[in-house]
Amino acid sequence: MRCRFIWASRGKTVLSQAQSRIATNGIHIIYEDDSLVAINKEAGLLVHRSWLDKGETRFAVQLTRDAVGCHVFPVHRLDRPTSGVLLFAKNAVIARQLSEAFSAHQIEKSYLAIVRGFMPAQGRLDYALSFQADAIADKFADLDKPAQEAITYWQSLAQIELPFAVSKKHATSRYSLVRLLPETGRKHQLRRHMAHLFHPIVGDTSHGEGRHNRFFRQHYGCGRLLLHAQHLNFRHPLNNTPLQLTAPLDSQWHQLAQAFNWQCYLN
Repeated sequence: MRCRFIWASRGKTVLSQAQSRIATNGIHIIYEDDSLVAINKEAGLLVHRSWLDKGETRFAVQLTRDAVGCHVFPVHRLDRPTSGVLLFAKNAVIARQLSEAFSAHQIEKSYLAIVRGFMPAQGRLDYALSFQADAIADKFADLDKPAQEAITYWQSLAQIELPFAVSKKHATSRYSLVRLLPETGRKHQLRRHMAHLFHPIVGDTSHGEGRHNRFFRQHYGCGRLLLHAQHLNFRHPLNNTPLQLTAPLDSQWHQLAQAFNWQCYLN
């Protein structure tokens, strides 16, 4: 499969931020029609209710349902600490069509991430991922599942070397702003793939490095996972119109971009 780095492609209906709105319950709706609704999920927001987080009261599914006034069906997933485009269908038929499109790799996803170290200019990682069970949520799952194919493309957008010795091995610390394009959609794929390449995503408490996470908290006040689902490209399931949904970055991203002089790379 070809490496795809151009996201404002020919024929795409690129939706402007003027079409988005903030609902009264605070959810950021970036697109809505009679069949679909997409939100900009904030970092830390669960997609749906989970018995693992009984104390939580805010969930993307319920907030979106309340904002649009009808039942909504999630057609893909975003990890709790990941922000960005989250797409819902308004009926079961559309939900099934979109879920099948995701499974068939017909929907293009583009993420921004800040990772440790200087990444090569661009590349492709084909590295199968074994099933990674959660001690509680997956206690009844089949632990003998074979590793599943997982493919990620990346493009390095910008780099910075900071005069701080986060590691005892180096007098400075290096970071890269990268665009990540997952061809497959495995659990924690981008986070695990970046860790496999020894360029873990900053803020990743499961697959990252605590020293760099602490450095960003202490020096920049940023404790979130620096992974954002920025674009979603697909064809509308009813009329086949090409759509590009874009989720704006939050204030912590813009604060870091200003500190690192990366503002021009955020689109």
